[in-house]
Amino acid sequence: MPGGRLTQQERQQIALGLADGLAYAEIARRLERPTSTVTREVLRNGGPAAYRADLAQRATGHRAQRRRHPAAPAPGAPAQPHGRDPEAVRAYEEVFTTVLMQSGMPKMMSRVLACIYTTDEGSLTAAELVRRLQVSPASVSKAISFLEAQGMVRRERDERRRERYIADDDIWYQSMMASARATAQLVEITLQGVGVLGPGTPAGTRMENVSRFLDFVSESMARAADQARDVLHGKPDEVSG
Repeated sequence: MPGGRLTQQERQQIALGLADGLAYAEIARRLERPTSTVTREVLRNGGPAAYRADLAQRATGHRAQRRRHPAAPAPGAPAQPHGRDPEAVRAYEEVFTTVLMQSGMPKMMSRVLACIYTTDEGSLTAAELVRRLQVSPASVSKAISFLEAQGMVRRERDERRRERYIADDDIWYQSMMASARATAQLVEITLQGVGVLGPGTPAGTRMENVSRFLDFVSESMARAADQARDVLHGKPDEVSG
């Protein structure tokens, strides 16, 4: 079984496999590589829709060069705590950002959320986000507004009266509930469509089927989110009782 870094030929095989719609596990099997190797390679190089073998090969060379000749940290950039490898943390943030983007979240919003979520404090100020991401304050403000609307972050003022953006353990619950509410709105709209298009007509029947499906999904999503929060974040006696 081959080991070490992926070769240019292997990257070309990955690109061909993605173009053919193959799963990561199948591509990995053909290369005799672990599935995690292929998954990490694709996610850190644009994701399945944007992966290109030549660009991935070039990016790997750049990363290797940076490891041999590490650049000085950006002015004011905080050192990594707990003995973490800064390069490994940066690479992980890239992967996390890519996965968030694949779920449908815009790029800047994904970058901001990944940056906040990978801090030990789970919170950053606008100035800290600007410095870490090397983007404009306007970009951060727009991203935060989007994430707030999705229930992914909340604002809080610290002891210095600075506004901090927080991503705590409840953000995924809030996000799921926001998604459930949005899906419930679609249920209402599709039901209106049944009345407009006519019950029993082909178009009306199609809208009714969509409405029934979305209604089931919305209720199941909200129920699962409530249950998961109770199990994962509830007190032991509350869960067992």
